[in-house]
Amino acid sequence: MKARILIVDDEEIVIRSCLRILGDDRHEVESVTSGLEALRRVDENHYDVIILDIMMPGIDGLEVLQHVKERHPDVDVIMMTGLSQIQTAVRAMKLGAFDYLSKPFDPDELKMIVDRALERRRLLQENRDLKSEVSSRYRFENIIGSSAQMQNVYRLIAKCAPTNCTVLITGESGTGKEMVARAIHYNSLRKDQPFVPVDCNTLSENLLESELFGHVKGAFTGAVAAKRGMFDMANNGTLFLDEFGNISLSTQAKLLRVIQEREFKAVGDTRSHPTNVRLLAATNKDLKGMVAEGVFREDLYYRINVFPIHIPSLRERRDDIPALAFHFLKLYSRELEKPVSQFSDGAMSLLVNHDWPGNVRELENTIHRAVILASDHIIRQAHLASILDSAPRPDVEVPRTSDDLKRIKKIVREKSVEDIEKLFVQETLKRNTWNVTRSAEETGMQRANFQALMKKYNIRVRDTEQDPPGEPEPT
Repeated sequence: MKARILIVDDEEIVIRSCLRILGDDRHEVESVTSGLEALRRVDENHYDVIILDIMMPGIDGLEVLQHVKERHPDVDVIMMTGLSQIQTAVRAMKLGAFDYLSKPFDPDELKMIVDRALERRRLLQENRDLKSEVSSRYRFENIIGSSAQMQNVYRLIAKCAPTNCTVLITGESGTGKEMVARAIHYNSLRKDQPFVPVDCNTLSENLLESELFGHVKGAFTGAVAAKRGMFDMANNGTLFLDEFGNISLSTQAKLLRVIQEREFKAVGDTRSHPTNVRLLAATNKDLKGMVAEGVFREDLYYRINVFPIHIPSLRERRDDIPALAFHFLKLYSRELEKPVSQFSDGAMSLLVNHDWPGNVRELENTIHRAVILASDHIIRQAHLASILDSAPRPDVEVPRTSDDLKRIKKIVREKSVEDIEKLFVQETLKRNTWNVTRSAEETGMQRANFQALMKKYNIRVRDTEQDPPGEPEPT
């Protein structure tokens, strides 16, 4: 899309010069010769950049600049000034002008300043779009699940998000505790400030303290430079401590002080630094039980457990599995560019009835692998059986009536019999080095009847009474 530029100057020669310099395929350039007309145009139209002369009769450039920045703060304004008006140009910069040009100006200089203004606008818009996308992704209503258990989670998120209270999020591994933490942050008053996650399970005690509080140069061997801690980086935003139950008692004591005093000391530092963070913590452990065992501080537990939210396991909300499965199917079929859009009834039944010890994370990975394995537009039980360590069962529809049940039971019985018959023929031939006559004799069947079974299952071998024994031909 072309950038829209408005030139405002009472000298026609300056306007013609700007139109000639900027009038290319990248820009849509308009011009006016008075401040009053500029105000009308700006209020009626959208512009990306305004090139504005300071000295004009009637309403001057500074008045136009103030009006533009008050009503349209995103518009970048480039001021044009004579050599004797530098002080006025500096004042214009303080009022919000992007830059200024001294008359007479070089065409390349004008192009360069306009390009810089447009690039700045592009970067700002990308940043806004990214923030909007992230914020939208973590709106709590976008967390998938309509079960009663998840509805309760949504209500709790909605209650606590606008506050600054500390939240303890509990649940098994893979239930989505970090997603809930992000939903709380991006629906809070701090949503435009940093969200800083820390995995307390991956760092040793000393490294975790350095990660949380930072350190000064020379605080320990290898500390060749000062480092900011997460409490500093998350200032005015949200600090999310994942795997919170794995923090050592020593670090727990220091963390308790930070929560109580709202200040921290970097490792090796003698000074305290204020911090304004909202603390969210998550764990899959029983912190109350750990308090009873003496491995978690009781005072810290009560400081953290101000507003508890428990995330149910996937097996506790099986009604949500189909919606989650289709969500991941759409996600990975698009990512892998495969037209996989459905689950067979048997595959969905297998998904719904699996216990999912890894919860939503395990389900996501399962669907990802199944999409890779799929050869057409349907995920079948065979694609899931090896993944879920479960024996494959025939893909059949789920019955709705007693007549359907009878019919499907007959299909399943016949299928099972067929599987056994085929295995019976193959194993008998294998034991008898693929000799049809000896195989029939061993089973007590007429040779013609045994051959009929072979034909039924498309099992073909050479005439082993005349040819040397060999493996069966491909079926």
